[in-house]
Amino acid sequence: MAEGEKSRLYKLKPLTDRLPAVSRPEGHVHFRTKMMWVILVLVFYFIMTNVYIYGLDQTKTIDLFAQYRAILAGAQGSLMHLGIGPIVTGSIIMQLFVGAKIIKLDLKNDEDKAVYQSTQKFLVLIMIVVEAVPQVFGYLVPSETFVHNLEGIFGTGGILSGLNFARFVIVLQLFIGSYLVFLMDEVVSKWGVGSGISLFIAAGVAEAIFTGTVNWQPVDPSSPVSINNPPAGTIPKTIYILQNTSAAGLAGGGYERILLQNPNPMVALIGTIAIFLFVAYVESTRIELPLAHGTARGARGRYPIKLIYASNIPVILMAALLANVSMFSMLLWNNPSFRGLPLIGGQWWIGFYEPGSTYPAGGLAWYLSTPRGLGDWLLPILSPDRYGHLAAGHDSLQIALHVIVYLGVMVVGSIIFAKFWIETTNMGPEAVARQIESSGLQIPGFRRDPRVLRRVLERYIPVVTIISGALVGALAAIADLIGTVGNASGTGVLLTVGILIQFYEAIGREQMMEMHPVLRQFFGGE
Repeated sequence: MAEGEKSRLYKLKPLTDRLPAVSRPEGHVHFRTKMMWVILVLVFYFIMTNVYIYGLDQTKTIDLFAQYRAILAGAQGSLMHLGIGPIVTGSIIMQLFVGAKIIKLDLKNDEDKAVYQSTQKFLVLIMIVVEAVPQVFGYLVPSETFVHNLEGIFGTGGILSGLNFARFVIVLQLFIGSYLVFLMDEVVSKWGVGSGISLFIAAGVAEAIFTGTVNWQPVDPSSPVSINNPPAGTIPKTIYILQNTSAAGLAGGGYERILLQNPNPMVALIGTIAIFLFVAYVESTRIELPLAHGTARGARGRYPIKLIYASNIPVILMAALLANVSMFSMLLWNNPSFRGLPLIGGQWWIGFYEPGSTYPAGGLAWYLSTPRGLGDWLLPILSPDRYGHLAAGHDSLQIALHVIVYLGVMVVGSIIFAKFWIETTNMGPEAVARQIESSGLQIPGFRRDPRVLRRVLERYIPVVTIISGALVGALAAIADLIGTVGNASGTGVLLTVGILIQFYEAIGREQMMEMHPVLRQFFGGE
């Protein structure tokens, strides 16, 4: 980009500057006030997950994001149906376009960074429509009563028919709900502690894990509890099968049902606990660079470079990307409007689905789909004749390739997103060097110069960023392969542990800044 030349996105400023937004606080926000906003937003989030869309037929609704529901912080059929999907998808697109230099913005420039953020907000609005409209016209079915009442007003034919107006009402509700999520994220980011998106993910995953562990309702709620329809939760299911199965029955497949088979096998509970403990340990692994104040003698500190330096954001972005692959592949296969598209409509190699299923049965979408625990891939490999149906009839080689492809995509994709995230959030060597220098600190034994600091940080940050992305991607994929309770997914468990630890550390920083105002400048506070 030539010097002085501005991106074409500046032409959107008159529009993006008028979008509803949460204003930043003019001064310092006290810690108690921040925690109050976090609690209020969290309560409002749970309220929205229980406010169901007016006019929607819940019995005929198909959830395109069922396997990613916990990660996307949504609730099927509610105002939170889309969850954080549009927000994360908008972020992915902006990062890819800026990283590939398709959009020419210098994120080190404050003016360009403001344009980037305002354009991303506008793109989120577009993505809400892009994700809502295909679902409403394909899988979110208006109730017959609602449509019938509207047909009495608008008629049955034409663009403004009762059916189309019913769909418009549902799209409008999804739009309002999703934009409220976006504004709630801004409230937490500007007036609270941490990130609203992370808070919603942790809340949704924690709820899923709790219900998946202790739910005593049968797998099929329409039928009574029986040995073929045991309680859905891991602990009640295990107790019920042990109490109602003979020793011969346990040896003949009962132990496999308890330990490996969905829903919520015991190995999933053990795997969930193991992932929690392992991620908690890895989160504490870091390199600490010694710092000293240039003027205040004796004032020393440390700058920590965590092993998971890029946080869990790369996994969130990968989960959203794969969720969109799943959604559009299903639309291209099932929806009559999309099946007619040339080259891609109704093509088995993109992904094909069994009637009524939201999980791909083959094609590229199947290889990129999330494995749902050991029961979905290990049992079919060990005993194809008995458990082959759990892997949609694929042979052992295809199942093994599915595992390898999914693991590789998660690792490589997380590395790429980690590098983009570090550069777009001022966590790169140059930005950190400026931050340390502006706070009056320096590395003992080195000249106080941002260029010197940058060279020292370049020894660590780029390498740790790659390791960080690969590690979180591998952890999430391995956790998915082992399985988790409550269909929370390995990615969801990984995210929740990291989010809770970071939230705890953020609370600690806020308390330090409350007691020592001089630290606010270093931590980026007001």
